[in-house]
Amino acid sequence: MIDIAPCLWFDGQAEEAARFYCSVFPRSEIGAIMRCGEGMRYPPGAVLFVEFTLDGQRFQALNGGPQFNFSEAISLSVPCADQAEVDRYWEALTADGGVPGPCSWLKDKFGVSWQIVPRSVSRMQRDGSPAQIRRMMDALMKMSKLDVAVLEAAYAGQGAD
Repeated sequence: MIDIAPCLWFDGQAEEAARFYCSVFPRSEIGAIMRCGEGMRYPPGAVLFVEFTLDGQRFQALNGGPQFNFSEAISLSVPCADQAEVDRYWEALTADGGVPGPCSWLKDKFGVSWQIVPRSVSRMQRDGSPAQIRRMMDALMKMSKLDVAVLEAAYAGQGAD
């Protein structure tokens, strides 16, 4: 089995970001932290690379320098069980300089893009009629943080059409 781990490129915040993400997600931990030695790009002892796990998914964080920035071209999607979980992740990831975006998207304080999506959205898209899906998606497109009750009501045909 291949063990693919996304590697996130930071400019000096790799360890801080990994520790922050581990504080947000359950069953998460910091793994190896590799530090610079003599003659490397950064001062000896500076963090170069961090391995960490978020709820069973392995990640890597690299202090690669300022030449690359995060963009919405890639995001980390978090499937949430209910509104409480949506709220918890949304609040944690937009705290301290994170920025809410449209349709479940946000950028955290490091510039990493996330999608915080209730699992019920996938269920509705998979099981719904074209009219139900259209109503739910019309409601979703007007939101920033997703509201499960409003999406379910739109799916059920309750409220404005």
